[in-house]
Amino acid sequence: MRNYSRLQGRMRRRTLALASAAHELKTPLSILSGYLEILLNGKLGTLTERQSQVLKAMHGSSLRLQQFIQDFLTYTALETTTPAVQWELGDLRACLRELYEIWLPRFQDKGIAFYFMAQEQTVPAFPFDYHKIQRVVSHLLENAYTCVPSRGTVWLSLEPYLWDRRVHQHGRFIGERRQVLVAAPNAARINVCDTGPGIAPEFHQEIFEDFVSLRHHPDAQGGGLGLAIARRLMQAQQGKIWVESQVDRGAKFSVLLPLNPAESGQTRDERGENERNGSGSG
Repeated sequence: MRNYSRLQGRMRRRTLALASAAHELKTPLSILSGYLEILLNGKLGTLTERQSQVLKAMHGSSLRLQQFIQDFLTYTALETTTPAVQWELGDLRACLRELYEIWLPRFQDKGIAFYFMAQEQTVPAFPFDYHKIQRVVSHLLENAYTCVPSRGTVWLSLEPYLWDRRVHQHGRFIGERRQVLVAAPNAARINVCDTGPGIAPEFHQEIFEDFVSLRHHPDAQGGGLGLAIARRLMQAQQGKIWVESQVDRGAKFSVLLPLNPAESGQTRDERGENERNGSGSG
C-alpha cells in the first residue's frame, strides 16, 4: 500500500510537471499563430499562391498543436482535481443550437452536410453546466469532422429520454432493484451521428480511455484525449456517454443528462462502475 501511494504521488508530480511545460508553450505558440494570420491576411504584402499554401499549412498545424495543448491541460486538471460543475437552469436546445451555428461553416468548408434536429419544447429547462456540455459535444463533433469524408453527413439531435436508472439495494433485502416506475422522460439525450467508417465493437469502451485515438483513420489527429475528457465531464454531471457503431456503417455517440440531477439516484458504486466501463451504454 505504501509503494502504491508513493507511485501514485510520483505519477501526480510527473503529470503536473508536464502540464506546466505545456502551459509554457501556450504563449509562444499563440504569438506564432498571430503572426501567421497577419501574413495570410496580406497585411505585410501580397503573397504568391505557393507562399499562401505553405502558410495555411503552417497555420493549420499550429492550431492543431494549440488544441492538443489545451486538451492536455484540461486532462491534467480533471486528473488531479474534481471538476466544479456550474448547475444553472438553462435551455439545452438553445445551447446546442449555438454550437451548431459555430460548427456549421467548418463542416460546409469540408463538404460535409451538417444538420441539427430538435423540436421546440421537446426538453424542458433544467439545471446543467452550459459550457461543459458544449465542450463535450464539441469533442464529439471534432471526431465526426475528422473521420467523415467529403460528401458525408453528420447529425446533431436532442430528444427527451426515459432513463431507467437503477441503484444498488442497501440492507439485507435483495429482491427487485428497480426504483419507482417513471412514465415521463427524466433525461435529455444528445446524439451525434455520422456516415463515417464506423468503429468495431471491441473498441467501443477503449476509445473513452486516456490517449486512445478514435478510429484507425488516416486523417485522425490529436492525442486521443477528447473522448476521455468528455467522459470525465459527463461523470461530473451525473450523466453518461457511449457509442453505438459498426464498421462501414457510421457511428452514433450519445450523451445522457438527468433532468433533475439532485434526484438522479446515482450511487457512488454506480459512478465507479461507469468510470471503469467508459460510462456504459444506454
